[in-house]
Amino acid sequence: MNNQPTGSVRPPEAAPPSIGRPGGGGGPGSRFAPHAKAKDARGTFRKLLKFYFREAKSLFVVLALLLVDTVIVVSGPRFIGYGIDAIGDKGGVNFHWAYIFALILAGVYICDWALNTAQGVIMNAASQRIVRTLRKALFDKLQKLPLTYHDTHTHGELMSRLTNDIENISVTIAQSTTQLVSAAITIVGSFIMMMSLNLYMTLAALITVPLVLLLTKFVAGRSRKMFVGQQAQLGRLNGAIEEAVGGQKIIKAFNMEEKIIDKFKSTNKNLLHYSVRAQIWSGFLMPFMNVITNLGYVCVASVGGILAVKGIITIGTIGSFTSYSRQFTYPLNNIAGMFNNLQSALAGAERVFEILAEAEEPEDVPDAVEIGIPKGEVRFDNVTFAYVPGVNVLKNVSFEVKPGQKVALVGETGAGKTTIVNLLTRFYDATSGTVYIDGIDIKNYKRDSLRRVFSVVLQDTCLFTGTIADNIRYGRPDAKDEEVAEAAQAANADVFIRRLKNGYNTIVKGDSDSLSQGQRQLLAISRAALCRAPILILDEATSSVDTRTELHIQEAILRLTAGCTSFVIAHRLSTIRDADVIMVVKDGEIEESGSHDELIAKNGLYAQMYYSQFEQTE
Repeated sequence: MNNQPTGSVRPPEAAPPSIGRPGGGGGPGSRFAPHAKAKDARGTFRKLLKFYFREAKSLFVVLALLLVDTVIVVSGPRFIGYGIDAIGDKGGVNFHWAYIFALILAGVYICDWALNTAQGVIMNAASQRIVRTLRKALFDKLQKLPLTYHDTHTHGELMSRLTNDIENISVTIAQSTTQLVSAAITIVGSFIMMMSLNLYMTLAALITVPLVLLLTKFVAGRSRKMFVGQQAQLGRLNGAIEEAVGGQKIIKAFNMEEKIIDKFKSTNKNLLHYSVRAQIWSGFLMPFMNVITNLGYVCVASVGGILAVKGIITIGTIGSFTSYSRQFTYPLNNIAGMFNNLQSALAGAERVFEILAEAEEPEDVPDAVEIGIPKGEVRFDNVTFAYVPGVNVLKNVSFEVKPGQKVALVGETGAGKTTIVNLLTRFYDATSGTVYIDGIDIKNYKRDSLRRVFSVVLQDTCLFTGTIADNIRYGRPDAKDEEVAEAAQAANADVFIRRLKNGYNTIVKGDSDSLSQGQRQLLAISRAALCRAPILILDEATSSVDTRTELHIQEAILRLTAGCTSFVIAHRLSTIRDADVIMVVKDGEIEESGSHDELIAKNGLYAQMYYSQFEQTE
């Protein structure tokens, strides 16, 4: 450790400044944003303690080392006083005892260094395990939350909590926990030693305590407002960055680069405004703390000088007491300096615990059963559903699909077509009414077994980072290479895959543009073909392909739908003419239902839609 010439064993440690940059530590603003005060700091702290207790053994060892270290540290100033008295002995310098006390002090410093090193190693390892547990708990929770939650929270917000807030907790646990505990123990130990030396000098030293508390409250109250404003501005900045990065093609296509830059400058300037003031206010703390500390030294020295003149104490006692006074005030300074970091960590932890407290997908009913291999009979009985309470997307929908039938859902955008299949797969549960498969309420099936009976191709194709083969076998990880190739051939994807440099081993990334939308959709269809599930759902499966490829996909769909119940959502009505049943959805209700010929003959809404598209192609 670095030693102060005045003889204090533990030098002041400036609290680590709350510095950072957009993008640091896992994402934009990892160190800036959390400087808001937690709404329920006490409750959040209790929840965080539960994660601490999982490392109880390591924390107990750290606490034991801290206690031993404190005992050693607080004994140091005593030997400094003894050494001073030995040098100022009336009979001359007592070199024998001076050397002994110097060696003891050297041993104190060495032991302090060794114990601090051991504490740091153990605490850093324990803190990283705590953070790993917390991060895993949060990620696991995200997988269990219903889609309603994901639909109402942006990806950036969730990622911020998983990265920025967790990282902020990690830094604070690693840096502040041992400092906080050590400071508390050192304050108590130093106070006891000061009381044992002299009561009057102790009272002189304590004059700084209320001043420190008042200063901390005054500065923190004003800096907190600036930190809250800084957080809000940083959120806007993050949003602007996310939009600019994700929309580069549109920005360039419409020559909006300059306006985007101006928008960023404006938001960045506002962030600077709040950040500068937040840092200025928080920066006031330490200089004023130093003034208060020096004021304490003046009081201690003055009282000590008076007592020494009267012969009540020795010069060595004043030296010892000065060191104890430093040991007493520096932890207070450190605690004050850590105030913003601790508030930041609690605010981040609160955001994490907010997610952990969210309601998960409903548990399976107690007597839920495995669905097995269903026949594929589907029935909706007076089903109503609302994403937002009071705003019904589906209204008393009832229909029945026989095993093996191909059902097409058509209608205007937002009519409720995708909602129907979302209820069938239990991505959402009906607000009222019942959905049956093979005559059994789907809520009576185990959720995981229910979803295994579906092959789904969504309108928004999702690929994961990995090889093309891995993406196709996503629903069947144990599928052989031959089966993967057969599925790709069935979806007419094999041709373009083999043209790639590495074929099925080509690496793709979910958010990259290395593949066209049509190619990505073909891979999604290949994934569904490989699953061979008894119920197939195709939500605009041909929306991103050319006319020629669409014909091949229709052939593939005919093969896929043979012998299984299928639901096809399509806007191009020419692709669903062969469906057994076509249901026209309008304003959340089944307006018409029947085969293509029946609906054309009826000359209703479907006929109008069909002829309208036919005329557009003429």
